[in-house]
Amino acid sequence: MTGRRGTVLVARLDNAGDVLLQGPLVRAVAHGAERVVFLAGPAGAEAAALLPGVDEVWTWACPWILGDPPPVDAADLAALTDRVRALAPDEAVVSTSFHQSPLPLALLLRTAGVPRISATSVDYPGSLLDVRHRNGPDDEADLPEPERALALARAAGFDLPDGDDGRLAVRRPLPAVPHEPGHWAAGGLEPGYVVLHPGASVPARAWPAERCAEAVEALADAGHRVLVTGGPGERDLTAAVAGRRGVDLGGATSLAEMAALLDGAAAVVVGNTGPAHLAAAVGTPVVSLFSPVVPAARWAPHGVPTVLLGDQDAPCRLTRARECPVPGHPCLTSVTADDVVAAVGKLVSA
Repeated sequence: MTGRRGTVLVARLDNAGDVLLQGPLVRAVAHGAERVVFLAGPAGAEAAALLPGVDEVWTWACPWILGDPPPVDAADLAALTDRVRALAPDEAVVSTSFHQSPLPLALLLRTAGVPRISATSVDYPGSLLDVRHRNGPDDEADLPEPERALALARAAGFDLPDGDDGRLAVRRPLPAVPHEPGHWAAGGLEPGYVVLHPGASVPARAWPAERCAEAVEALADAGHRVLVTGGPGERDLTAAVAGRRGVDLGGATSLAEMAALLDGAAAVVVGNTGPAHLAAAVGTPVVSLFSPVVPAARWAPHGVPTVLLGDQDAPCRLTRARECPVPGHPCLTSVTADDVVAAVGKLVSA
């Protein structure tokens, strides 16, 4: 297709990290459309607002995508259908992970009158999709998720503008890093600190808290200033990990403020969770504590210097487990604080 399209609805309904990985897709769609409305889940809406090219964010809790799904509610489905019908988008691009189906949402969008729908689907879509892109688990299996999403955009007739390198990105300028008396000077943080993010949205992907605390001590011994970050529900975790030698910022930042914090860091130590992709989106090197329950080739931080730590051949490999299925969590407990210090040193010196 050629020519500039009108309003395009882009949907990605899971977590913040998954949404951040749609950045290249969104910029491609925005390059060929007058307006981009992003339909996100509750955990991804804040991330969607950070993506260049998004004009408006809608939030909807999807009962067939979320890990803690709400019950199917006919009135809720009807309300979303009515809202889409009132928007009257010219087309929709539905992005999913390879193990999620775009077809239930495609059915809802078709019912709402969306005339053209594109998605990646290994299942027969009937009349639900106008563009059925195929790159599922058995072909292009090692394609990073941002490139897989961009391939869908291209199949739908959208591409990046000249000069766009296809990396992750966030809207700039970023907000000022919030000031915490006693934690840093009134002029703000000096560059070169290390951020350690101990939490993860999926427990099987989290480095044990005691190892995180050991890493804070070891990084401080190596001369690094260590900031420990986490969401509002992780304050107990971040306080325990920060101890007396790290700066506890649990629950102290919005996602945009977190982006600004990561932007000023020399390196970020984090599992396979949203802040890993946020660090990549601001161009900061990552020490990735990566549990192999999903493939690193698809889900490791994209487009930035990265040191991958964790046993990628552990028995949990490719299980997609949310809770570690192996006693002792060996894929990540095998990583030591000294391993992290060495990885940070490698990234900082580079």
